Amino acid sequence: MLAIGAAQILYLDVPDHSAVDLAVEQANQDPRNRRFAKLVNAILRRLGREKEQVLDAIGKVAPMPAWFIARLEKAYGRDTALAISESQLEPAAIDLTVKSDPEGWAKRLNGVVLPTGGIRLAAFDGGIPSLEGFDEGAWWVQDAAASIPAKLFGDLSGRRAADLCAAPGGKTAQLILAGGAVTALDQSENRLRRLRSNLDRLGLKAETIAADLTTFEPAERFDAILLDAPCSSTGTTRRHPDVLWTKGPEDIARLAALQERLLRHALTLLKPGGTLVFSNCSLDPVEGEDVVARVLSDVDAVERVPIGAGDWPGLEAAITPLGEFRTLPTMLKMPDGIGSGLDGFYAAVLRRLA
Repeated sequence: MLAIGAAQILYLDVPDHSAVDLAVEQANQDPRNRRFAKLVNAILRRLGREKEQVLDAIGKVAPMPAWFIARLEKAYGRDTALAISESQLEPAAIDLTVKSDPEGWAKRLNGVVLPTGGIRLAAFDGGIPSLEGFDEGAWWVQDAAASIPAKLFGDLSGRRAADLCAAPGGKTAQLILAGGAVTALDQSENRLRRLRSNLDRLGLKAETIAADLTTFEPAERFDAILLDAPCSSTGTTRRHPDVLWTKGPEDIARLAALQERLLRHALTLLKPGGTLVFSNCSLDPVEGEDVVARVLSDVDAVERVPIGAGDWPGLEAAITPLGEFRTLPTMLKMPDGIGSGLDGFYAAVLRRLA
């Protein structure tokens, strides 16, 4: 209630006295917080009196903590690091992945077609479920960057594919639409229930398995595997700004070690000649490029399959010299009226030779 009241006083077109009254009323209606009602009243009234000083102080705070800007600077240079930091102040756009006819859906929903084949919406009033096509399962919400890893497989017709960290299911849906017979694996049964619900709305089917990937052993190995591994989520801070203030370097190191363990095991589940796409939504190379480099350095019969920049018009800048994907929030400039940027993502394509 304090956070909401403070946001109303500092940033929204809500009279200060109304913001205070609403917060106090909310406190009084909750038996657990009733004893704090006077404190809420005092803090928010003071905030109203000192609004200008507080806004001035907030304006001097960098959008990202110094420790993470330093890591970005090491990876991408100072100018890019500062540009990424400033990009956090821009609202994230709403992107949709469509089953078919992106041009038609862009026209119907007042959006534009993206280089990924999805569409980006202009600002609109109302909720996502109110949009045309939601009930019919014609599309789902998925950031442009998040849609890239599954597209790296191409046509999966006649192939067995696995999405090994599958929930909430956007990438699973993409693999199904690419023609694959898909197994969706996730450690959490609750998350799998959400995945099944999402697939039901889209009219899609996949085998679902609740299991720990580190010990998962299928009866038959897969032709294609997508491992969108758990990570620090630092590429999604336009939508989740709290991430960088609740995590630190030790979390990145821990998650990178987990990703490496998962990747090494996932490669054992792949048929010879099969393809694995490793990805995550971290901006830190420790969780992406470094993990793949270590695995390739000592795992036999596995090679990197370079991604061609010419295959991704409009996103050529996101292809690294090694042929991997590295999107940054500063990429994907859009015309006026349409939000720019996309989530920070890493993806690499690996092939098992034997």
